[in-house]
Amino acid sequence: MDITVTKYDHQAGKDYCELTLTNDQGMQVKLLNYGATLEKILLPSDQGLENVILSLATPADYARERNFLGGTVGRIVGRVRRGQWQLGERRLQLPLNDGKNHAHGGQGTDTQVFSFQPEIGDRSVRVTFTLVDPDGANGYPGNLKLRVTYELDNQNQLTYRIQAVTDQMTVFNPTNHVYFNLDGPETTVKEQHLKLASDYYLPLDAESLPYRGRAAVAGTVFDFRRGQRLGNVLDGNDPEIRAERGLNHPFMLSGRAPAVTLTSPLKNRVMQLRTTAPAVVVYTANHFAHTPGVTRQIGQYAGVAFEAQVAPQESSDLTPLILMPNEHFVRQTSWHFDF
Repeated sequence: MDITVTKYDHQAGKDYCELTLTNDQGMQVKLLNYGATLEKILLPSDQGLENVILSLATPADYARERNFLGGTVGRIVGRVRRGQWQLGERRLQLPLNDGKNHAHGGQGTDTQVFSFQPEIGDRSVRVTFTLVDPDGANGYPGNLKLRVTYELDNQNQLTYRIQAVTDQMTVFNPTNHVYFNLDGPETTVKEQHLKLASDYYLPLDAESLPYRGRAAVAGTVFDFRRGQRLGNVLDGNDPEIRAERGLNHPFMLSGRAPAVTLTSPLKNRVMQLRTTAPAVVVYTANHFAHTPGVTRQIGQYAGVAFEAQVAPQESSDLTPLILMPNEHFVRQTSWHFDF
């Protein structure tokens, strides 16, 4: 097992580095300290190492345009209606950067340069990234110390852990925004099969926010409990799928494990996700369209994200997202690969 560190840039007194984690099975994981980003997951194959997540052409591209690929997105990843947090008589206004709403933490943690510490153990290799997000950043109260750890073991499991503590009451709901494509970046995910341990999902309004509580998946296209081909959903006529141009929906997790199973019949690969989060937002890269810029090589449905988080809230009552002073936040997600 090994870790290598490659510096690729230096700006404003900070080194921008790519870290490569390798296990004894030949699996590699590439990370960036910019945004505590998961850049690549490389699996051994007959054709050599193959990347199974959406990535940009170079590490430097991640800082050129905000793109969310594999970034640690926060303080809040989901949308906040009208950017408002109402708590009793107190109202906090967050910046409106998604139409009339707030999304992805404003100029969030995925755009910051983290410090890092690599560690090579007998059974795993890990990198811990740290950042202090100051009081008032993007309108959020409290100095927040954030610690993000990636750990790769010899069972081909990558574990992602977010820890945080604040000195003032704040709201916090981060996630990793990695997009998977087990067939590789030249294809869509339509032929891949998705299984979710979820009995309920949240329908969305025209602003892509929940508006009428949870709805049962039974009898709908959102029923992935036994697994189904993603293309059957994406190419169907369900009005909610058509409105979002794909999946962009929160699924409430039942507690059964794994929470998510993504399977490639073509490449005979399986990814299983486990998480301590109560929900995952499944997003099928609906907005990508080979537009000019750093994501020009990415088209619609080129990947699928499973954003482990507390589901976005209907109103300005963000009580499920509150982090109290000196309360220790811990959220863990793991991705296990069979290939």
